[in-house]
Formats: sequence, C-alpha cells, structure tokens
Amino acid sequence: MTIHHQPGKERIDAVRAFNRFYTRQIGLLDEGLLKSAFSLTEARVLYELAHRDGLTATDLIRDLGLDAGYVSRLLKKFEHLQLISRTALASDARQSSITLTPAGRQAFAPLNRGSHDQVAALLERLPAAEQDRLVKAMQTVQQLLGESQEPKVPYMLRPLQVGDIGWIVRRQGQIYAQDYGWDETYEALVAEILGAFVKSFDPKWERSWIAERQGEVVGSVFVVRKSDEVAKLRLLYVEPSARGLGIGKRLVEECIGFARAKGYKTLTLWTNDILTAARHIYESAGFKLVDEERHHAFGKDLVGQNWNLEL
Repeated sequence: MTIHHQPGKERIDAVRAFNRFYTRQIGLLDEGLLKSAFSLTEARVLYELAHRDGLTATDLIRDLGLDAGYVSRLLKKFEHLQLISRTALASDARQSSITLTPAGRQAFAPLNRGSHDQVAALLERLPAAEQDRLVKAMQTVQQLLGESQEPKVPYMLRPLQVGDIGWIVRRQGQIYAQDYGWDETYEALVAEILGAFVKSFDPKWERSWIAERQGEVVGSVFVVRKSDEVAKLRLLYVEPSARGLGIGKRLVEECIGFARAKGYKTLTLWTNDILTAARHIYESAGFKLVDEERHHAFGKDLVGQNWNLEL
C-alpha cells in the first residue's frame, strides 16, 4: 500500500514561488524565446529533433507531455517553413520519422547558442563552489520529480582531493555518533590519522580511494604502509544513503589488489564487534580475526578486533 503525504500550504506556496522566480531568471516571459520567432514549446520540439534520431509525432506527444492536436498543428507549421521533413516508417506506414532539414538546423543553431550563453551568464554571477551547489540542487529536483533510472555505474572511485579530508572527518564523526553513540574523541582520532596520512604520504606504498556519487563523497578507504611487509587498511566507511551499492566491498577489493601489487605480505586492520556490516565484508574478502581486546574508547566499552589477510 502506498502512503501519500499531503503537502501543506507552505510547501505548495514555496514550490509556486520557486517556479515564478525561476521563470523570471531564465526569461521565459519574454516575447519570443531568446528573442526568436519561436515559442518555448516550439523551441523544445526543435531541440528534441536536433538531438534525437528517428522521432515520431507519438514520441514527441509522450515525451514532452503535449496535446496530440497541438503537436500536429506545430509540425504542419514546421513543414510549411521547410524546417522538417517526414519519412514513413517501414514498420508502420501510419507513422513518420521526423528529421530537421538543413534550414531547420540553421534555425535551431542560434536558439541553442543563445540558450548556452544565457545559462553561462546566469552561472557567471556565482563563484565556482556556488555554481556546483546550484547544479547539484537542480539535479536533485530532476531526480526527485523525474522518472530517470539509476545510472548503470552509480558511483565512481577517485584519489583524494583537496576538501575530502574535512568531509571524511566530519561525516565519520557524525555517522558513528548517530549510529553507535561514539563521542567526539573518535572524530579527533580520524582527523589525526588522516592528517598523518597527508603529511607523510608515500605514493609508491600508500593509496586512497574516494567513492563519489552524483558529485558527493559517499565512501572512502586508505592503505597505509606499516612496514616493508605489512600494510594497514584504515577508515573504511560508506554513507548510509549509498549503502547497498557494493561500495564497501569494492573499496576493500581495491585495497587488497593494491597491497598485492606492491608486494606486501599482510594487510591488517582494526575494527570492533558492533560494526557487523564491515565484519561481513572483511570475512567475505578472506580476512581472519586474529584477536580481540576489550577497552574503553570513544565514550563506550568496546571489543576491538584485529584482522589480518595473508596476501
């Protein structure tokens, strides 16, 4: 059973206010879109025809949510202006594939260029970081209100970049406080470990992996050199919103592959018994529990666990 949450008046008013604001920002109330002879809908149809091959009138009606009669009249207008040509489909003579003519592409070019320049001018008013915030917010609106599928590759792995350290320290501190009640001393430990990693980083023997999804950091792990034969896997974490995508398993596999390639004999890590999801990942990757120790840390009585993987 689907539970529908009725939006309150304040939320409805907020969305309507945003619509009015954004309409003013992109100039849709101007007479003629981008100072052209085309309306917004006409320009939208031209855009679809310029970027997608083999479209039919049925495709345009469905994908743009337009009235069939309106689309029919619009296409007749485009034909009269010699902007499009139609070819009957071999599979169904009642349907025609619609293609922009050279004149149609010539008519679309200034619209496309004008739209690009208009958006560029809008973004140029903002610093780079604020441009990123705006784009991510727009992507969020599109994902929440649209019907797009999850991307085939829902995340990417990349090396550490400027700004990641602060994010990882903050999020690990928050997540472990929320999920397990750990205090600020754990956040301080994470900051200490990452600070040391950056200061003494040896790219020949050490590595970092940052999982990024839709522009946000959603996980990370580090391999740190302990000795010529032993490497340490440190600070594996995955954001709650990104769990179930296999990120944790992939990060651990990357660490193992790197450690083997570098000739380490053992990959070791420390965790504790309440991190059951992490324990499952380590066990499935072949790590063996070496010993346990009970101690008080991060405001809790914990059972620390030491794991080794013989490479």
